[in-house]
Amino acid sequence: MFGISPLGWVHTLGSLPAIPLAIYMFARHGRIVPRSVPGALYFVSMLIGAITVFLVAREPISYGIGAATILLLVAGYGVGPIARFGRGGTYFETICLTLTAFLLMVPSVSETLRRVPDGHPLVTDPKSPVLLAALAGLFVMLIVGLTAQIAHLRRQSSLGTDSPQSRMAAE
Repeated sequence: MFGISPLGWVHTLGSLPAIPLAIYMFARHGRIVPRSVPGALYFVSMLIGAITVFLVAREPISYGIGAATILLLVAGYGVGPIARFGRGGTYFETICLTLTAFLLMVPSVSETLRRVPDGHPLVTDPKSPVLLAALAGLFVMLIVGLTAQIAHLRRQSSLGTDSPQSRMAAE
């Protein structure tokens, strides 16, 4: 079905939960919150997808996306516990984890358009205007989303609600 191997299904179904988890955290908290139950599930799901891409990828860019995703996940989840980064750590964490969501959505949209409906996909050419427009839309969403997240974090900082205690209460 859809030309996906059994290992491809492990990759797809393993990483798929990250999409609704990211949407939930973006809607609820304005960002991906790593030290929360949805954040932990997001990490595991993203890691499954990023690691298994090396086993199923057909195009060289996929290896780069997988490696970048792993690096951004480790950086985003690793910076929070380091107190010396302070408020800057929250910005760094937010940017890294938002980029992981973007890196998940680029191949998700591309592969979906190139495989659905089964046997007669919406897009057959990687340079298709439909595909390029969808990817451009994702990029615009990334820029607008990051801008909104940074503005939200600044607003929280100026109101004094960015302390570790208030962050823990929100999670």
